[in-house]
Amino acid sequence: MEILSLRGPRALESSFEYIEGWGMAVGRHARVLRPRSVEEIVQCFALARAAGSTLTLRGGGNSYGDASCPARDMVLDISRMDRVLGFDALTGIATLEPGVTIEKLWKTILPLGFWPRVVSGTMFPTVAGALAANIHGKNNFAVGTIGDACLEFDLVLPSGELRTCNREQNADLFHAAIGGFGMLGCFSRIVLKTKRVHSGNARVRGVSARDLREMMAYFEAHKATSDYLVGWVDCFPGGDASGRGLIHDASNLHEGEDPAPERSLTVAHQELPANILGLFPKSQVWRILKHFNHDLGMRSINAAKYIAGRLEGMGEPYLQSHAGFSFLLDYVPNWKWAYGRARAERGLIQYQPFVPHAVAHDVHSEILARCRRAEQVPYLGVFKRHRPDPFWLTHAVDGWSLALDFKVDPARRAALWRLCDELTELVISAGGRFYFAKDLVVAAEDTARFLPQDRLEAFARLKRACDPETLIEGQLYRRAFRDWIAA
Repeated sequence: MEILSLRGPRALESSFEYIEGWGMAVGRHARVLRPRSVEEIVQCFALARAAGSTLTLRGGGNSYGDASCPARDMVLDISRMDRVLGFDALTGIATLEPGVTIEKLWKTILPLGFWPRVVSGTMFPTVAGALAANIHGKNNFAVGTIGDACLEFDLVLPSGELRTCNREQNADLFHAAIGGFGMLGCFSRIVLKTKRVHSGNARVRGVSARDLREMMAYFEAHKATSDYLVGWVDCFPGGDASGRGLIHDASNLHEGEDPAPERSLTVAHQELPANILGLFPKSQVWRILKHFNHDLGMRSINAAKYIAGRLEGMGEPYLQSHAGFSFLLDYVPNWKWAYGRARAERGLIQYQPFVPHAVAHDVHSEILARCRRAEQVPYLGVFKRHRPDPFWLTHAVDGWSLALDFKVDPARRAALWRLCDELTELVISAGGRFYFAKDLVVAAEDTARFLPQDRLEAFARLKRACDPETLIEGQLYRRAFRDWIAA
């Protein structure tokens, strides 16, 4: 670790590291700067400018693809600015530094009877990264994205100017920076609404679905009464079983339903177990999964999970902690390592199309069929219902998403990218969109087709105004945005 000189009483932490996307399929070496104040954020921009480099903004590094991977030499990592600046236990409004993680947020507010309105499937993203990606959760159909829960933020522009943005003040910048993947500036203060909960548990029901149509019908019938809905999809079977899977339908407990909220609202009640059956450490489970990380192994695991889901669907609803229900990706630490840790073999990508309701069944069914025909079957599928939001680069539609995890086999990587290109054409032709927090394959010409032209033009004008030198530039910007912004 190096210490770079700064004016003032402290020095800026800096180190040279290999920075990769969470899925491990993309990365490069870069100098990582870790500011601890607004003044140090400004200095990071000045250092990049003086070095003739660009900066890529990064939070917890949980984006599957290249959203926080550097295009050139420098990364601004916001994780050291991680203080909870304030929380109002009457209104549920939290004021946060950008490096506060979702984990730190829920651990701070849950004992006071609150839970974040929107969380991802892992608790480790920073709120700045979550806002930059405009993350959604299993309740997107009901409450929208994290941007819908944001009241205000401060944004440091590459010039060093600090702008406060909300729905009345700098409203254009507010709606462009949320979901703008750090292309306009760096968040330095974020104000979020949270929600009141009367228990640390949710009531969860497992429902088996024989195919995708049955799963969609259940979502539509219960979206007005459920707080959370998510579907696991077995992507291997075709024919009448295409899209089969398991739905988890969860609702918050009403006041008075939990006989001991003082116990369930503790952090200790939420902690995920470190061992299986109290014996085998979960931190080593990825080593076992690695032996199943091929088509036959994953077909077997998916079939076993489907059978277990049928049994779960026959049972009664059960109580599960909010953390246990929300953060499924954290149950097995480093499970992604099962896809290979050596750079020659490593990685997965996630392909997540969002398709309007009217055509979603046919499009998602065709996506699964094409994957099977190409012998590139996703090892995991996650199905969700969505609603639109007002943010300029939003992925959201009034419809459905199907998140698909593909193993990146070096020998078949080019074929996988060709398949994704084919699927992208199908999705865009159907009026669909993509989510850049997960993406590694969508090109600039695709972005210009699925996002509204007026929003793209307005975003390009803001980028030129806020960052005329293009000081902020990552791999995502180069791949999916630069061509049409520079046009």
